Amino acid sequence: MTVRPGVHPRMVLATLASCGVLVAVVQTIVVPLLPELPALTHSHPTDVSWLVTVTLLTGAVFTPLLGRAGDMYGKRRVLLIALSSMVLGSLLCAISSLLPVLILGRAFQGAAVAVVPLGISILRDELPPARVIPSIAIMSSTLGVGAALGIPAATLVVEYANWHTMFWICMGLGLLDIALVLLIVPESKVRSSGRFDVPGALGLSAFLVCLLLAVSKGSTWGWASASTLGLFGGAALIAVFWVWYELRVGAPLVDLRVSARPAVLLTNLAALLIGFAFYANSLSTAQLVQEPTSTGYGLGASIVVSGLCLLPGGVAMVLFSPVSARLSVARGPRFTLAVAGSLMAVGYVVRLFTSENLAAVVAGATVVSAGTAVAYSALPALIMHAVPVTETAAANGLNTLMRTIGQAVCSAIVVTVLTTMVATKSGHTAPTLGAYLTVFVIAGLAALAAVGLTLLIPARRTAAAREPDLAEAASTP
Repeated sequence: MTVRPGVHPRMVLATLASCGVLVAVVQTIVVPLLPELPALTHSHPTDVSWLVTVTLLTGAVFTPLLGRAGDMYGKRRVLLIALSSMVLGSLLCAISSLLPVLILGRAFQGAAVAVVPLGISILRDELPPARVIPSIAIMSSTLGVGAALGIPAATLVVEYANWHTMFWICMGLGLLDIALVLLIVPESKVRSSGRFDVPGALGLSAFLVCLLLAVSKGSTWGWASASTLGLFGGAALIAVFWVWYELRVGAPLVDLRVSARPAVLLTNLAALLIGFAFYANSLSTAQLVQEPTSTGYGLGASIVVSGLCLLPGGVAMVLFSPVSARLSVARGPRFTLAVAGSLMAVGYVVRLFTSENLAAVVAGATVVSAGTAVAYSALPALIMHAVPVTETAAANGLNTLMRTIGQAVCSAIVVTVLTTMVATKSGHTAPTLGAYLTVFVIAGLAALAAVGLTLLIPARRTAAAREPDLAEAASTP
């Protein structure tokens, strides 16, 4: 495949990667601010947690929907819509301290997660074969890079500036990204036919809202409460009818027959477990180093220091994404994903024995982040080898959704463990060291389970051998 006139591969990749990093940063910037937000918004801590929950919900709902819309109506067009949603959400959060307005703004920000699978699909359509695998590796890893960099950046803003400043910055960067996309990124000529599956979209949205709301709020409401059980039951019932409908409609939102292929199904399940293992690292590290020394293991670090502990992991993700691409070209993405899961598991083993030393905590967290970068870079390559070119955005959107569900489940489990295994010393109640170690064990086992699923994925030709196939598919009108 030759590059279309006026398309500059390096500039296209740089533009799309900057969009992905910004969107991922936006998802995490409120995390360091959560302890302060009840006072800043005059709200209850339980209500403030919706600033994280609503972003998770809208991200999960809109990622597959916008991915499918991109395949049908133009990936660049839908990408601009997603970026505009992020800009609007940032503006709402920047101008108000009212919790309902902030929640609405965060909902708009969450919908922008679809930028990453849309960007991956644009790269597949527009770049020459030799650049496809390395470029999608970088694009896919932006979710992890942005998340790893978002918390340190937000802690610095919260410490030294007005908290609204971080939203103004995100809005400005979002407008800049929109301008760059308009100037540099071409509209893909690859489209899928048919009508948009509105009933399927509504069904999937209802299922995800019920499922993720129950998972996210179960520890607060009680896992045996009527609300939690009702939502789980509703999700199960909706899922049955949604699958029945999607198997019978002519142009489904999600092609379940393709999704049921072992190569796609096992890759998506591995993505869920990788998302779980990655998020446990982010959730536990900052809180662990901030625990007071009176706990017997805490380091009593400040919020800025705790955020900076994640910065080396972000740098490692930037450095290891190209390494992952080269490994995928040489040995195939299946091998790369197995290596990544193993590396994450090793990182958690390190964390099991070094939780009382700051340098060792940072080292273990960085190893996990490096493994995450390698995994996130390999996942879209596995998906693209297994689905038609006209379903690239939708399939990658579904894979991103599985990572999001993994993060949601991880958040629920981590909160449950850290609030159940507690001890009181010197009048301060905090999780025990055993609670953190339990989190590390669970996350390490999730990473190993991802390795096991990866090894079950049917062996394919190496990525290098597949590149001509990608080129031929991407050039199909």
